[in-house]
Amino acid sequence: MNTRGKAFERAKKKAESVARDPEKVKKIIDSALHKATAAKTSSQFQEISDKFQALMRMLRSWINKDYRVIPWQTIILAFTAIVYFITPFDAIFDFIPLLGFADDVAVLTAVLASINHDLDKFMEWENKSVQEDEPVAGAIDADFEEVPGDGKTDA
Repeated sequence: MNTRGKAFERAKKKAESVARDPEKVKKIIDSALHKATAAKTSSQFQEISDKFQALMRMLRSWINKDYRVIPWQTIILAFTAIVYFITPFDAIFDFIPLLGFADDVAVLTAVLASINHDLDKFMEWENKSVQEDEPVAGAIDADFEEVPGDGKTDA
């Protein structure tokens, strides 16, 4: 097994334990988003940035129990890629200029391609949820105050 394969297997073992702990999941997602901010300057990362952001939203929705129709294999693959991404000592150490993110991007790209169908379904659900939450055009949002009385009108 090559170095990347060994690093991926280590990340997968960690991902399997992390996926069962909501607090650890939140920390890993936060770490990944922080590292993604630093990686934005990498042209390699820019190519997958939108899908990566969607993946982060999907995992947050899953951990918050808003969106649970994700196969367990997809969850594990997603967390494996995220753990690999945030680990500085993987196949190519992240602090090596120009190459540090290359293996991270390769793993993320492969995982994103393999879970693309589930990610697309999530984004469809997400878009429908946003549309349902939007106010109806022309609707009036008003508060009503109850007027004291016996309910009878003088006519």
